[in-house]
Amino acid sequence: MTDIVHVENLVKRYDDLIALDHFNLSIAPGEIFGLLGPNGSGKSNISDSIRWVLGETSSKQLRGSGKMEDVIFGGTEKRAQVGFAQVTLVIDNTEHIFPSMEETEVAVTRRYYRSGESEYSINGQNVRLKDVYELLLDTGIGRDGYSVIGQGRIAEIVAAKSSERREIFEEACGIAKYRYRKNEAERRLAAAAENLERLRDIPV
Repeated sequence: MTDIVHVENLVKRYDDLIALDHFNLSIAPGEIFGLLGPNGSGKSNISDSIRWVLGETSSKQLRGSGKMEDVIFGGTEKRAQVGFAQVTLVIDNTEHIFPSMEETEVAVTRRYYRSGESEYSINGQNVRLKDVYELLLDTGIGRDGYSVIGQGRIAEIVAAKSSERREIFEEACGIAKYRYRKNEAERRLAAAAENLERLRDIPV
Protein backbone atom coordinates (compact mmCIF):
# COMPACT_ATOMS: atom_id res chain seq x y z
CA MET A 1 0.00 0.00 0.00
CA THR A 2 1.37 3.40 -0.98
CA ASP A 3 2.18 5.77 1.89
CA ILE A 4 0.25 9.02 1.87
CA VAL A 5 3.07 10.73 3.80
CA HIS A 6 6.71 9.74 3.59
CA VAL A 7 9.59 11.62 5.22
CA GLU A 8 13.24 10.60 5.16
CA ASN A 9 16.26 11.83 7.12
CA LEU A 10 14.62 14.89 8.69
CA VAL A 11 17.11 16.63 10.99
CA LYS A 12 16.20 19.28 13.55
CA ARG A 13 18.96 20.89 15.64
CA TYR A 14 19.19 23.73 18.13
CA ASP A 15 22.86 24.61 18.45
CA ASP A 16 24.35 21.45 20.00
CA LEU A 17 20.97 19.92 20.88
CA ILE A 18 19.67 17.37 18.38
CA ALA A 19 15.86 17.33 18.54
CA LEU A 20 15.37 15.11 15.47
CA ASP A 21 18.22 13.07 14.02
CA HIS A 22 17.57 11.46 10.61
CA PHE A 23 13.88 11.12 11.45
CA ASN A 24 11.89 8.81 9.13
CA LEU A 25 8.11 8.79 8.93
CA SER A 26 5.60 6.84 6.86
CA ILE A 27 1.82 7.10 7.15
CA ALA A 28 -0.40 4.69 5.23
CA PRO A 29 -4.00 5.46 4.16
CA GLY A 30 -6.38 5.23 7.11
CA GLU A 31 -3.66 5.60 9.74
CA ILE A 32 -3.74 8.35 12.35
CA PHE A 33 -0.40 9.75 13.41
CA GLY A 34 0.41 11.96 16.38
CA LEU A 35 3.75 13.66 16.95
CA LEU A 36 4.47 14.46 20.60
CA GLY A 37 7.31 16.48 22.01
CA PRO A 38 8.25 19.42 24.24
CA ASN A 39 8.04 23.02 23.16
CA GLY A 40 10.71 23.87 20.60
CA SER A 41 11.31 20.29 19.49
CA GLY A 42 10.20 20.93 15.91
CA LYS A 43 6.65 19.56 15.81
CA SER A 44 5.20 22.63 14.09
CA ASN A 45 8.10 22.74 11.64
CA ILE A 46 6.67 19.68 9.89
CA SER A 47 3.28 21.26 9.25
CA ASP A 48 4.94 24.60 8.42
CA SER A 49 7.11 22.92 5.79
CA ILE A 50 4.00 21.40 4.19
CA ARG A 51 2.25 24.77 4.11
CA TRP A 52 5.38 26.36 2.67
CA VAL A 53 5.83 23.90 -0.20
CA LEU A 54 2.14 24.29 -1.07
CA GLY A 55 2.69 27.99 -1.74
CA GLU A 56 2.42 29.92 1.52
CA THR A 57 3.84 33.39 0.80
CA SER A 58 3.61 34.94 4.27
CA SER A 59 6.53 34.15 6.56
CA LYS A 60 4.44 35.32 9.52
CA GLN A 61 2.04 32.45 8.86
CA LEU A 62 5.10 30.21 9.27
CA ARG A 63 6.01 31.85 12.59
CA GLY A 64 8.76 33.91 10.97
CA SER A 65 9.76 37.48 11.69
CA GLY A 66 8.44 38.82 8.41
CA LYS A 67 11.19 37.76 6.01
CA MET A 68 10.91 34.59 3.94
CA GLU A 69 14.65 34.17 4.44
CA ASP A 70 13.77 32.93 7.94
CA VAL A 71 12.96 29.49 6.48
CA ILE A 72 16.64 29.01 5.54
CA PHE A 73 18.98 27.53 8.14
CA GLY A 74 21.02 30.43 9.50
CA GLY A 75 23.91 28.41 10.90
CA THR A 76 25.38 27.97 14.38
CA GLU A 77 28.81 28.27 15.92
CA LYS A 78 29.67 24.79 14.63
CA ARG A 79 27.60 24.59 11.43
CA ALA A 80 27.71 26.99 8.51
CA GLN A 81 24.55 28.53 7.15
CA VAL A 82 23.10 27.13 3.95
CA GLY A 83 22.18 29.04 0.82
CA PHE A 84 18.66 27.78 0.24
CA ALA A 85 15.69 25.90 1.69
CA GLN A 86 13.94 23.14 -0.20
CA VAL A 87 10.91 20.94 0.47
CA THR A 88 9.42 18.24 -1.76
CA LEU A 89 5.94 16.90 -1.03
CA VAL A 90 4.94 13.67 -2.79
CA ILE A 91 1.16 13.21 -3.03
CA ASP A 92 -0.58 9.93 -3.90
CA ASN A 93 -2.61 10.36 -7.07
CA THR A 94 -3.80 6.78 -7.60
CA GLU A 95 -7.40 7.95 -7.12
CA HIS A 96 -6.81 10.87 -9.52
CA ILE A 97 -7.43 13.72 -7.13
CA PHE A 98 -5.52 15.71 -9.75
CA PRO A 99 -7.50 15.01 -12.95
CA SER A 100 -4.97 16.87 -15.09
CA MET A 101 -2.12 14.58 -13.96
CA GLU A 102 -1.83 11.01 -15.25
CA GLU A 103 0.98 10.01 -12.88
CA THR A 104 0.17 7.96 -9.77
CA GLU A 105 2.39 10.24 -7.68
CA VAL A 106 2.67 14.02 -7.88
CA ALA A 107 5.80 15.62 -6.41
CA VAL A 108 5.60 19.34 -5.63
CA THR A 109 8.95 21.00 -4.90
CA ARG A 110 9.76 24.50 -3.71
CA ARG A 111 13.23 25.99 -3.33
CA TYR A 112 14.01 29.44 -1.94
CA TYR A 113 17.42 31.18 -2.11
CA ARG A 114 18.83 33.89 0.14
CA SER A 115 18.84 36.18 -2.88
CA GLY A 116 15.04 36.08 -2.81
CA GLU A 117 14.60 33.86 -5.85
CA SER A 118 12.02 31.07 -5.71
CA GLU A 119 11.76 27.92 -7.79
CA TYR A 120 8.74 25.64 -8.08
CA SER A 121 8.43 22.32 -9.86
CA ILE A 122 5.81 19.62 -10.36
CA ASN A 123 7.23 16.16 -11.06
CA GLY A 124 10.55 17.75 -11.94
CA GLN A 125 9.13 20.28 -14.41
CA ASN A 126 9.71 23.95 -13.55
CA VAL A 127 6.43 25.79 -13.03
CA ARG A 128 5.09 29.03 -11.58
CA LEU A 129 3.54 29.48 -8.16
CA LYS A 130 0.29 30.10 -10.01
CA ASP A 131 0.52 26.60 -11.55
CA VAL A 132 0.93 25.01 -8.11
CA TYR A 133 -2.01 27.01 -6.80
CA GLU A 134 -4.24 25.97 -9.71
CA LEU A 135 -3.22 22.31 -9.40
CA LEU A 136 -4.25 22.21 -5.73
CA LEU A 137 -7.55 24.08 -6.07
CA ASP A 138 -10.50 22.19 -4.53
CA THR A 139 -8.29 19.45 -3.10
CA GLY A 140 -8.29 20.95 0.40
CA ILE A 141 -4.50 20.85 0.58
CA GLY A 142 -3.64 24.16 -1.07
CA ARG A 143 -2.26 27.21 0.70
CA ASP A 144 -5.83 28.38 1.37
CA GLY A 145 -7.09 24.89 2.20
CA TYR A 146 -8.16 23.45 5.50
CA SER A 147 -6.02 20.29 5.69
CA VAL A 148 -3.20 22.11 7.52
CA ILE A 149 -4.39 24.35 10.34
CA GLY A 150 -1.63 26.10 12.26
CA GLN A 151 -1.47 27.33 15.81
CA GLY A 152 -4.23 29.83 16.52
CA ARG A 153 -5.83 29.30 13.12
CA ILE A 154 -9.07 27.87 14.54
CA ALA A 155 -9.53 30.97 16.71
CA GLU A 156 -8.92 33.13 13.62
CA ILE A 157 -11.57 31.22 11.66
CA VAL A 158 -14.14 31.58 14.45
CA ALA A 159 -13.44 35.31 14.76
CA ALA A 160 -13.23 35.91 11.00
CA LYS A 161 -15.77 37.83 8.97
CA SER A 162 -18.41 35.85 7.15
CA SER A 163 -16.79 36.65 3.80
CA GLU A 164 -13.49 35.17 5.01
CA ARG A 165 -15.13 31.99 6.32
CA ARG A 166 -16.93 31.68 3.00
CA GLU A 167 -13.62 31.05 1.24
CA ILE A 168 -13.02 28.00 3.44
CA PHE A 169 -16.50 26.63 2.73
CA GLU A 170 -16.03 27.20 -1.00
CA GLU A 171 -12.80 25.22 -0.91
CA ALA A 172 -14.51 22.39 0.98
CA CYS A 173 -17.47 22.35 -1.44
CA GLY A 174 -15.26 22.22 -4.50
CA ILE A 175 -16.26 25.53 -6.05
CA ALA A 176 -13.16 27.58 -5.26
CA LYS A 177 -11.64 26.89 -8.68
CA TYR A 178 -14.70 28.34 -10.42
CA ARG A 179 -14.48 31.56 -8.40
CA TYR A 180 -10.76 31.67 -9.19
CA ARG A 181 -11.43 31.25 -12.92
CA LYS A 182 -14.11 33.93 -12.77
CA ASN A 183 -11.71 36.37 -11.09
CA GLU A 184 -9.00 35.55 -13.65
CA ALA A 185 -11.44 36.15 -16.53
CA GLU A 186 -12.53 39.48 -15.05
CA ARG A 187 -8.89 40.51 -14.60
CA ARG A 188 -8.12 39.71 -18.25
CA LEU A 189 -11.20 41.57 -19.45
CA ALA A 190 -10.18 44.61 -17.42
CA ALA A 191 -6.68 44.47 -18.91
CA ALA A 192 -8.12 44.18 -22.43
CA ALA A 193 -10.41 47.18 -21.80
CA GLU A 194 -7.44 49.20 -20.57
CA ASN A 195 -5.46 48.31 -23.71
CA LEU A 196 -8.39 49.39 -25.92
CA GLU A 197 -8.56 52.68 -24.07
CA ARG A 198 -4.89 53.26 -24.76
CA LEU A 199 -5.43 52.53 -28.44
CA ARG A 200 -8.01 55.30 -28.56
CA ASP A 201 -5.37 57.70 -27.30
CA ILE A 202 -3.12 57.03 -30.29
CA PRO A 203 -3.53 59.76 -32.90
CA VAL A 204 -4.54 58.43 -36.32
